[in-house]
Amino acid sequence: MAPLIIVGAGLAGWTTVREFRKLDTATPVVVVTQDSGDFYAKPSLSNAFAQKRSPEQLISTPAAKMVETLNVTLLNHASVTHMDTASRSITLTQGDAVQTLAYRQLVLATGAQPIRVPVQGNAADQVWSINSLDDFKVVFSALSPHAVSASSSEIDSKTVVIMGAGLIGCEFANDLVQSGYQVHVADPSSRPLAALLPEAASMQLADALRALGVQWHFGTTVQAVDRTEGTLQVTLSNGDTLAAHAVLSAIGLRADTRIAANAGIAVERGILVNAQLRTSAAQVYALGDCAQYASAGQRTLPYVMPIMHAAKALAATLLGTSTVLEFPLMPVAIKTPAMPLVVVAAHPSIAGQWQADDPESTNAWIFVDEQGQQRGFVLSGKQTTRRMEFAKRTIS
Repeated sequence: MAPLIIVGAGLAGWTTVREFRKLDTATPVVVVTQDSGDFYAKPSLSNAFAQKRSPEQLISTPAAKMVETLNVTLLNHASVTHMDTASRSITLTQGDAVQTLAYRQLVLATGAQPIRVPVQGNAADQVWSINSLDDFKVVFSALSPHAVSASSSEIDSKTVVIMGAGLIGCEFANDLVQSGYQVHVADPSSRPLAALLPEAASMQLADALRALGVQWHFGTTVQAVDRTEGTLQVTLSNGDTLAAHAVLSAIGLRADTRIAANAGIAVERGILVNAQLRTSAAQVYALGDCAQYASAGQRTLPYVMPIMHAAKALAATLLGTSTVLEFPLMPVAIKTPAMPLVVVAAHPSIAGQWQADDPESTNAWIFVDEQGQQRGFVLSGKQTTRRMEFAKRTIS
């Protein structure tokens, strides 16, 4: 029997396996992944420094245990080089070995890749992104007390420059500044999380992180990174320069559609999937950060809760019970302890405006469409405990 093959061993891939195994314990399942296959929670990467957790401590279940518990064949440190939807097969490399595998069904759970913008300078290749446990290992090693103390400059020895004041950039800024690092954040917008928050909430976050020591550089970007006598010299587009030990890029993520696109499967911002998570190719499905969901109004949803709902629906569909994926309202908690935030964003196509929920409250905002209906909300500080109350009032 040709197996069910799942490409990707992140939250989307392993959760699909778990949900599938609840319904079917016998069908062969093969998981293909470029990394080790160890299971960890990707959101934990952006608060690990403050919690003093090492890369090894972030692993909740080693790959060998996942294989044993879920009865799968794991092909780790392997890359898919070709996919043939006509013959229903994939070709992959694993070390020096090359093999072709036939599949009964194929699930693409390839995640997303960091968006990288061009940076000049002789140390441009030393700008890091943290999008996986392997990425975190590199940065953790470089920012460890031993590595930092070996820096040639007292000024830059605990300084990190972050490119991007979006969700990931703000979470890392909060995490690193609480861990004792001097943190600079550069962003072309005028405030943090400008695309997601109303201005008042955004400024609350900016002030809270500033109070911890984060230094904002709005209306500018990192133009060049040069290494000079052991120090990274970071030049901003406004002409300012910063001395740093490390530079992190947190510009954002882009769905990894490469395998699908090379196989002729329809992609836009992500891999296009219908309400049953089917792609344009027969017996090929997608979910997670790589997918563009019809059930979400043709949006990508790079968050945990959508993955959990999608995996459960997909498992049933894979076993012959065609299941329509329906997303409930899913508030997103932003991990910035300096100013806790819970957000439900309205669909980008909905015209409307942000307004205070209560003129006397400064920690709750609602997004109201042109018909006066609440389509989203933002809660900050202690108001985050009211997420369920606001969710019941919101039309998704």
